[in-house]
Amino acid sequence: MSVPENPPPAGGDEPGRGLSGVQRAGIVLGGLAVLLIVFLVLRGGDDSGSSSSSSAPQTTSSQSSSAPSTQAASTGERESESETGSGSASTSGSTSTSTPTVPAAQTITVVNGQPQGGVKTVSFKKNDQVVLKVQSDVADEIHVHGYDLKQDVKKGGSVTFNFKGTIEGRFEVELENAGVQIANLEVTPS
Repeated sequence: MSVPENPPPAGGDEPGRGLSGVQRAGIVLGGLAVLLIVFLVLRGGDDSGSSSSSSAPQTTSSQSSSAPSTQAASTGERESESETGSGSASTSGSTSTSTPTVPAAQTITVVNGQPQGGVKTVSFKKNDQVVLKVQSDVADEIHVHGYDLKQDVKKGGSVTFNFKGTIEGRFEVELENAGVQIANLEVTPS
């Protein structure tokens, strides 16, 4: 038996054998890197400053300019009566030089567990910032139906909901535990 003088090269470079495992892994990793870059470029193209592509409502609250700004969870943020409830939404990561304006808060006042002046309808255009403040003389949970936003309000306190109106329609705002409707939120086509 004779031994060939030139053994076939390692790594599968012999004609007809295809790619080696290392070469295949390199191609797969390169492809994944390209896909990741394309995903990040496409995902980062919005000016909202949000890194999420979810269509769930985002809730933020800005305080008066002397207080630090904070971003709230999807349930909104409590606000003491000394705070104004106005401000501007932050757009971190945006290259835009203009600051979007936040409309003045629509205020619902609850007296003796009932909406003062009856059930009001507060209207906003689709994709506008919704700023809804509830002042209450009773402790309860305020629930904005449709957007499923909830906040507890203390007796004599207030809460502010601040979110983008992405869902069109008419939605109840109620004292959840008492089962009392205090307002209608109306989001109309833009």
